[in-house]
Amino acid sequence: MNGITIRAPEISEARQIITPDSLQFLELLARHFGPRRKALLQRRREIQQCLRAGTLPDFLEETRPVRERSWTVAPAPVDLNDRRVEITGPVERKMMINALNSGARVFMADFEDALSPPWSNVIAGQVNCMEAVRRTLEYASPEGKRYHLAEKLATLVVRPRGWHLEEKHVLLDGEPLSASLFDFGLFFFHNARELLARGSGPYFYLPKLENHLEARLWNEVFDLSQDALGIPRGSIRATVLIETILAAYEMDEILYELRDHAAGLNAGRWDYLFSIIKNFHDRPEFLLPDRSQLTMTVPFMRAYTELLVKTCHRRGAHAIGGMAAFIPSRRDPQVNEIALAKVREDKTREARAGFDGAWVAHPDLVPVVSEVFETVLQKNPNQKQRQRDDVEVGRDQLLDVRVPGGRITEAGLRGNISVALQYLAAWLGGSGAVAINNLMEDAATAEIARSQLWQWIRHRATTESDEPITLERCRAILREERTRLENSGSDPQRLGTAAELLESMFAAEVFPEFLTLAAYQKLV
Repeated sequence: MNGITIRAPEISEARQIITPDSLQFLELLARHFGPRRKALLQRRREIQQCLRAGTLPDFLEETRPVRERSWTVAPAPVDLNDRRVEITGPVERKMMINALNSGARVFMADFEDALSPPWSNVIAGQVNCMEAVRRTLEYASPEGKRYHLAEKLATLVVRPRGWHLEEKHVLLDGEPLSASLFDFGLFFFHNARELLARGSGPYFYLPKLENHLEARLWNEVFDLSQDALGIPRGSIRATVLIETILAAYEMDEILYELRDHAAGLNAGRWDYLFSIIKNFHDRPEFLLPDRSQLTMTVPFMRAYTELLVKTCHRRGAHAIGGMAAFIPSRRDPQVNEIALAKVREDKTREARAGFDGAWVAHPDLVPVVSEVFETVLQKNPNQKQRQRDDVEVGRDQLLDVRVPGGRITEAGLRGNISVALQYLAAWLGGSGAVAINNLMEDAATAEIARSQLWQWIRHRATTESDEPITLERCRAILREERTRLENSGSDPQRLGTAAELLESMFAAEVFPEFLTLAAYQKLV
């Protein structure tokens, strides 16, 4: 149809989503913005070349007036004004119902890091979102247990896939469509009017942005989309995840570009750590210790998050904290007691630092985090009035990755291999959010694991016992973990494919840009 080809398995649910009118809308977006998207991705590659040549990022001189002028973003709509606890998860039917019913103020339905993107998952996610908006979403388990939506629900916010990803089942003039435009376009086309009629609106989380020009592109997508459907401009609201080191230098500019549609910024801590490794992988001074030691209290992470709060509140935007990824154990109360104490400590620190809310990965954490923020917020919906004028963060503070007492442990090395292997095997099987060792792992944490392996091998790092981390050693541990998982009942064929993929990532001569790009080739 008009140059669009669907190259996908026949799925009955797709008829609700893939209609002549929705395809026409997708084509409008793709033809208007596809070339700009490609140019911005090429710009990313050029910046990478500069970084490899020794250039370090800095605040932009040409946008200094934006940072120095006084301006604010549009006021938050009523159902996005109190965001003290937000729950995130995949667009899977049962998990969506539980998340919407959880008591959280916001639910982020994730088409990105928590989604494994077979066509059936992508289409089912869009159908589930349509039904959630219309409050008809239901689920019956194989055991006969029925799930349905409660009277009071979390506000729905959708995260489309990032600019770098493609939806390879949908072609325009023979080329894959941008996954960002596909996910956003279908949700907006089918739900924007309905959401507004119900007193809400089309709300989004925008992932993986690297600069304000990419935010400008999103803003133009929003304007054209609202005009095309006859919806007032400003109806869309978007929260941007600051999850790349490059975007950290352009927080003001990103909010400015989206100012009529901006709802806030989020501290996407896991992808942020991955971004530091990705952007400076060739430089030994950016060698990082175990992931478990990269807490939000280490100096460079503290600088990033405090700058985020200061920037947001100066501009009248929400500052949303990081993820509490703990998955409570049903069998070990002691594990829960220790982990929940850490969650409270982490969220108390964020609330006291000025954040207006934070993420959780499991419904059982909602009351814990809500209680922490209620103690600080009291009767206020947020604490935007807290300006954090005491914070001064310069270029070097964001790049000072020294971790006091940081070390690489044998457990950290083996854990990276095991988690990445298990996650990839699950991802190839259609699951994008996986509980491993009482933590919710998604693509972001798998990216850290595999990129650290590459970094440690490349720079001849040693564990705390002075054992060198070599390619051969990592391959040997990978074989051991694969055998252990096979013996515990995991699918040998899927594990084999995941092991091959993981080894190719940490053994590559050139650092692989994104794990999901390589994994998508195995999946499609």
